Amino acid sequence: MVDVPTSRLARGGRLGKFAAQQAVRNARLRFDRFARGEPDREAADAALLRAADELVGLLGGMKGAAMKVGQMLSVIDIEMIPRSHRERFRSKLAALRDRAPSVPFERMRPVLEEDLGRPLGDAFAEFDTEPVAAASIGQVYRARLADGRAVAVKVQYAGIAGAVRADLKNLALLLKMSKPMFPGFSAAAFMDELRLHLEQELDYLHEAATQHELAVFYAGHPAILVPDTVSGLCGPRVLVTEYVDGARFDDVCTRSAAVRDRVGEIVFRFYIGALFHDLRFNGDPHPGNVLLTADGRVAFLDFGLFKRMRREAVELERDGMRAAMEGRADALRDVMCRSGALRAESPVTADQLLEYVYDASPWTFDDEELTMSTDIAGGAFMVVADPRSRDFDRMRREDLPPEHFFSRRADFYTFGMLGQLGATANWHRIAREWVYGDPPATEVGVLDAAWRAAR
Repeated sequence: MVDVPTSRLARGGRLGKFAAQQAVRNARLRFDRFARGEPDREAADAALLRAADELVGLLGGMKGAAMKVGQMLSVIDIEMIPRSHRERFRSKLAALRDRAPSVPFERMRPVLEEDLGRPLGDAFAEFDTEPVAAASIGQVYRARLADGRAVAVKVQYAGIAGAVRADLKNLALLLKMSKPMFPGFSAAAFMDELRLHLEQELDYLHEAATQHELAVFYAGHPAILVPDTVSGLCGPRVLVTEYVDGARFDDVCTRSAAVRDRVGEIVFRFYIGALFHDLRFNGDPHPGNVLLTADGRVAFLDFGLFKRMRREAVELERDGMRAAMEGRADALRDVMCRSGALRAESPVTADQLLEYVYDASPWTFDDEELTMSTDIAGGAFMVVADPRSRDFDRMRREDLPPEHFFSRRADFYTFGMLGQLGATANWHRIAREWVYGDPPATEVGVLDAAWRAAR
């Protein structure tokens, strides 16, 4: 059990202490290397892993934006630590999604009852005070209503809004002290993403309305499940939804190839295809928000970051994808300029822009089956996020509009998940369904098309 520090001084102090410890260790390693005349690879790896373990513990206890850093990094395998130790580090980060240190219920109860406007026993027939998940903004509990329905109750940590604001001011220190583990990170873009994400995620009433809208929309879908909200019990800091029993993502990753491929395709269609089909999408693809139910559907959770797109913006996205798929470099550049993603006077040529798009999303353009891996997903992320790459150098002076930044974010994190699943599909053929209106390329596609036609 942990208490969440909320002041900027307290949260910055924890980060500062950690940074100082790492500085001492790094100095010791440099001295040892000088004394021996050659690097001690084993000692360096051990120090890095010890720092990683401590960082995960630190972020888990702090919650807020600090913890969100670890959750995001758990999805994509960037080249941050020695390959032989990546799986261990990723599993440590994965714990921040649903096994993070929890806050004692006596500190959560006042928030819950204040938002409910009544004692706990008046709202629920049963309430399990042991959390089933502890995340960056709040904890999730299982409860039962008087009518017998099982529900999930998400409660914000007391003072978390202040903690988030403190984190956003202190995050430059976090990124600086993490530089040895996360080389090549673009701090400004990462900060912008966190700020927008967390501010929206704090508004549970907005999230409840969004989730209800999607639960109604996807009702009866053969492959997708969105649990509905219990509107009378939701408040600014409390979100009550139907409880979903299902296998967690890490468990799904151990299932047969057929299961992993099917789940991967559904994840792809939900997070990416919805942009083009429905002009909206969930902007927070990560493993903690996905469950595989006993009937084979995939349940999607957490709608704190949800994006609605203008039709004109989506059509520009579609035009750009068509131009890239057909190798029409000049047309792609024209679309990027019209969308505001590229300055008309930019020195980036049409051919360089086509290379950039291919590098950032190779799975979309290759018309063949591809088994996703963490190396493929992480490699694509790094060619556009690492200042050492040619693509980063070419595009670093351009400003991607926020709505398009969201869709790129969804691409990277979705395929980070597919890489962990090791899912296989012809992603190009599936994408053509919403880029060109091609007939369904898979069994899941046929089911989805029939459901949409019958709505």
